[in-house]
Amino acid sequence: MATPRPSLTSAVLLMLAAVLLFALMDAGLKLLSSQYPPLQVAALRGLSSLPLVTLWVLATVPVRSLLRVHWPLHLLRGALGIAMMAGFVYGLRTMPLSTAYAITFVAPLLVTAMAGPLLKERVGAGRWIAIVIGLVGVLVILRPTGEGMLTGGGLAILIAAICYALGAVTVRMLAQRDSTQAMVFWFVVLLSLGAWLLALPAWKPLQPAHGWIIAGVGISGSLAQVALTEAFRRGEASLIAPLEYTALVWGVLLDVALWSVLPDGVTWIGAGIIVASGLYLLRREKVHVEAEHP
Repeated sequence: MATPRPSLTSAVLLMLAAVLLFALMDAGLKLLSSQYPPLQVAALRGLSSLPLVTLWVLATVPVRSLLRVHWPLHLLRGALGIAMMAGFVYGLRTMPLSTAYAITFVAPLLVTAMAGPLLKERVGAGRWIAIVIGLVGVLVILRPTGEGMLTGGGLAILIAAICYALGAVTVRMLAQRDSTQAMVFWFVVLLSLGAWLLALPAWKPLQPAHGWIIAGVGISGSLAQVALTEAFRRGEASLIAPLEYTALVWGVLLDVALWSVLPDGVTWIGAGIIVASGLYLLRREKVHVEAEHP
């Protein structure tokens, strides 16, 4: 049965809203990154979202369903989430938001690369070519030679993207066993608890002036997660996923508004290579699915 047009429209609007909300959350994380250690910022991201996520989960599923889950994969995803957030926040200290986004756009390509050995999915030559081209785009942004040598911040963002991709693979595995609510709830709980425990030795007292930023991170992050989940429920992944690239637009606008910076020309070239390879990959996936299900 064809998906009703209003559902497709709402899926697109929800995805666009989710990307904007995540961009606002990341801007808040960047503001906090100059004041607190990366692990503390990661903990604040989880803790600020936990109350709203808990309310949403309790309103939609029975509590007992949250306990009957595949714990090993949840713990692995939680550890990857802590590493991802800490790396992302560390990188945000030293580079514009838009540049960080351009590097993280390689994550969908990495998911495809990992799907072969980890999920036993077939990854053909065309997909591998797109993955390699996307990685070339990352190298263009990081500029491993000359004056733009690989920076600690750039490598941290790349590590965060790898952790994100591994986390996405665990989500594919968990989606076959556990509910969306359980996956969101335990991710936020494990991120909050794990990052908080690791951040305790170097924890800095919170400044009252930063309370509104922390609250904004929690609200925008929670709403973004719900909007993202609902968007993928209503629309096909091949339609929804490319909209994630609109994050670059919001990243540029926030960079200009909050920090008065713009990505340089080389970053734009690298971002274009990554986005083009990602869109090619998604197009191949859509054609492959349509061929299998005429």
